[in-house]
Amino acid sequence: MPYFLLALAIVSEVCATCCLKLTDGYTRVLPTVLVVIGYVASFVLLGIALKDIPVSVAYAVWSGVGTASVAAIGAVAFGEPLGWPQWAGIALIIAGVVALNFHGAH
Repeated sequence: MPYFLLALAIVSEVCATCCLKLTDGYTRVLPTVLVVIGYVASFVLLGIALKDIPVSVAYAVWSGVGTASVAAIGAVAFGEPLGWPQWAGIALIIAGVVALNFHGAH
């Protein structure tokens, strides 16, 4: 159950971050409201998940998967370019998350 809550926290954070682009500098009400709801939900769910998951693992997964997801969504949905340095950075983020999970499993 804690990893399911962590997954929901990641989805909430990714949705909120993507909605930031749609707020047009916080001039559009609905996307702005979605940003606030998404971030609040994300932190609440992350906090609950931290009762059972070590903070180093949970935060690494939450931020790493969120960052990689937002980068991919930005490229696909918003046409933002991703060159080899960005792809290398995403690969390093994923490698770091995997490494922390191996450590957290022992």
